Amino acid sequence: MPDPRPLRAVIVDDEELARAVLREHLAAHPDVQVVAECVNGFEAIKAVSAHAPDLLLLDIQMPKLDGFEVLQLLDRDVAVIFVTAYDEHALRAFAVHAVDYLLKPFSAQRLGEALAQARQRVGRPAAVPPSRLAAAARRPGEWLARLIVRDGAQVHVIPAEAIDSIQAQDDYICIRAHGRRHLKQQTLAEIEGQLDPSRFVRIHRSWILNIDRLARLEPATRDSRTAVLRDGTQLPVSRAGHARLMELL
Repeated sequence: MPDPRPLRAVIVDDEELARAVLREHLAAHPDVQVVAECVNGFEAIKAVSAHAPDLLLLDIQMPKLDGFEVLQLLDRDVAVIFVTAYDEHALRAFAVHAVDYLLKPFSAQRLGEALAQARQRVGRPAAVPPSRLAAAARRPGEWLARLIVRDGAQVHVIPAEAIDSIQAQDDYICIRAHGRRHLKQQTLAEIEGQLDPSRFVRIHRSWILNIDRLARLEPATRDSRTAVLRDGTQLPVSRAGHARLMELL
């Protein structure tokens, strides 16, 4: 039986013309209610928290945050239809289990087909947890250039080269950069697989080190060492971690 509730939608696109086209096409669907329009990823994150939509009509290439980064930061499950002028992102979009992928310019009929798919998706749990979206959306051989961390209403964009170290803390990682610490719900193994292995090395079961920050190694015990960073921070280095570190130095 069709769901009688209106499909609550948020439009996210930095181009006014693109948003106007979507509004015009959606006007023919009385079962769709546009609850917000956003011009960038930061606005999209706030809109999802404020309006709890069922559906995001989401552009990919936008200033500040791209569409894939927006998905990483959402605090609730929401169906996504990517709307973009570039076909190069299609495989990445379906890797994060988007409902559909509309290539601009698209017809009203094509949007209608995507909305029908969205209706079937609403209410079902996401197939890919937010913490794994970065890995799913990354091209083969492409490493993360920046990490996106949400802290309440704030969003921090941390360039990879600014990271000193990353520590495992239960189901979270603690990212140390610019003298600050940022918590992100993700495992150390997941983030390890997303970072450039020529720069970042797992020196301990609980630590990843940016080798550019290493000042020196000091003996700790028979089978372990201590990594001393340029700022004086000391990190444990296991026997296996030392072997991996020596391969890069």
